[in-house]
Order: sequence, then C-alpha cells, then structure tokens
Amino acid sequence: MSAFDSTRTDRTSRMLPIALAGTAMAWYLSALLLAGRSARGLTNRFNVDSARPLFGALFLLFLLAIGFSLLANISRRPVSLRELLGLPRRATASREWLLGAAIGWGAAVLAVLPLAVTGALSTGFWTEPRAFGLIFVNLATVAAATLAEEVVFRGYPFRCLIQAIGPTSATVVMAALYSLVHVIGGGGSTGAFLFTFLAGVLLAVGWLRTHGLWLPWGLHFAWNASLGILFGLPVAGSVDTSTVIQSSAFGRTWFAGGDFGPEAGFFSLVALAAAIVVLVRVTRDFAWHYTHAPIVAGGYPMDVAPPPAHSAMEQQSQAASLVQILPSTPQGRSAGDEPKG
Repeated sequence: MSAFDSTRTDRTSRMLPIALAGTAMAWYLSALLLAGRSARGLTNRFNVDSARPLFGALFLLFLLAIGFSLLANISRRPVSLRELLGLPRRATASREWLLGAAIGWGAAVLAVLPLAVTGALSTGFWTEPRAFGLIFVNLATVAAATLAEEVVFRGYPFRCLIQAIGPTSATVVMAALYSLVHVIGGGGSTGAFLFTFLAGVLLAVGWLRTHGLWLPWGLHFAWNASLGILFGLPVAGSVDTSTVIQSSAFGRTWFAGGDFGPEAGFFSLVALAAAIVVLVRVTRDFAWHYTHAPIVAGGYPMDVAPPPAHSAMEQQSQAASLVQILPSTPQGRSAGDEPKG
C-alpha cells in the first residue's frame, strides 16, 4: 500500500513497530470482550438474540477502527481509515474480492467433496420461513466477522510486524496467533491447529500479493459461508451459521475433523495447500502493480547543463562566419567593353 511503508527497518528502529503490534493485539482482545458484552446487552434489550453475532462483529470493527487509528496517530503515521483497515480505494477492489471468493469457494468444495462421496455426511433441513430469513442475517454476520479477523491478523498489527521482523517471520507469528485464538475458542486438536495455521499463511499470502485485504477478505468470507451456510457444517467448532441446511461429518478425526468440523480433517489441509498455489499464480498482475517498487531509469542524465569551461571551448571552436566576395572590374574600362588584346 502506498500509504503504509512495509519496508523492514533496522534493528534500532524495530522496538516501535513491535510495541505497536503488541498493543494492537492487546486492544483486539479487550475490544472482543467489550463488543460481546455490548451486543449481548443490546440484543437482550430488544429481544433479537439471532442478531447477536452480527452486532458483536460490527461493534468489534468499530472498536478496532478507533484503537488502530489512535495507535497510528501516536506513532505519527496517520493514514486514512480505509488504508488503515487495509481496504484501499482502487479500481481492482471488487475484482480482487471476487477472485478471493472464487478461491475460497473452490477450496471449500474440495475439502467437503470427499466426505460427501464416501457417505460421511449426514444432512438435515430446516424449512420454516424463519430459517430462510436467517440466511441473510448469517451472511451479513460472516461478512462482518471475517473482515474483523482480517483487520486484526492481516491488517495493522501484521504490517507493523513486517516493518520489524520482515514478511516471512511476521507471517509465521500471526499465523500462530491466529491458530491459538481459533483452537482455544473452538476446541483444540492437532488437526485444527495445523488447519488454522495454514489458513493464516494462505490469507497472509493474499495480503502480501496485493497489499490489501480485499482478496483475503473475499477468500475468508467464501470459505466460511460455503462451509457453514451452504453445506451446514461447523466452522471452527461453531454451528451458529447453519440454518436451512444442517450437516454433520462422521468418521475418524483425521478424516472428518471431529467436533471442530471438517476444517480439522486431512482434506481441508490439502484444499488449503492447493489454494496457496492457485492464489500465487492468479495474482501475478496484482503483485506487479501493488507490491513492486517502480522502475527508475538508469544511465546518465541528459538534461543537465554542461560545465561553463566546456561551453567556452565549444564557442571558441566554432567556425567563423562566411564572407561573400563580389567580383570587381578594372579601372579605365566599363563592364561592357571587350578586353584589349
């Protein structure tokens, strides 16, 4: 992003971005608790419990925007809110989001298809009118929740870490934190940790290839929406987004994922690995336009005035102006007289 310098700093300048990243993550944990309590109080007051996750995600986004803006101003690096959140205004924003959504949907299908083919899925349907209305609420919830996670784990704190320790180390650190948060919240297992870690790497690569959250957000949204709403399966151990279609996977934990859902299974790891390869290949143009430094022409400048001594030598070496010599006639005869022999 042009407004955020992601160049790695020297050792003496690393402490500030590390402190900013740590403070941002601490603010995220505090904002998460505050947003949850605010959403609970609001939904209880108006008796709309089904909208609690949506309000919680929206409150979290609001608090993240405030906290990260304050940190950017404290560090004397103020940027616009869109750029701070990782959503820069650009002509390819919608194309990036849709491309990410296509990758996320394809990966979800690849992860669930083996379970469906082998008969390891048990599917039920809830066809009451209220269930269809909840689909739109759940879609909005997934959109807001995935954006909030991207702002935290691939947004401002991630970019601060890149400045301090470089993109590779920053990716590993944030992917590990991303795994811990999801495994602790959704019931931990080795498969769940491996999946969320690899998912964190995939989404970080999406930012590194585009310097924006449009593509990672679209990918994250499509994966969660496909798994939870379209297929009715648990997402990180939660079934809150399953409405009309409600499914369960049976089999060994390495195959079906257990209580965490298919995300903790082997085929989800395969799907994410394939998604990384696809993402790198289809984002070549974005990486060229948004991540490479502009090309500066080399050689010697040709528009610089020559030294005064050189100019003086050129003036001295210039040929004298030509003088035209006209013919003349001898005195004592006219031009029309014949010469005397």
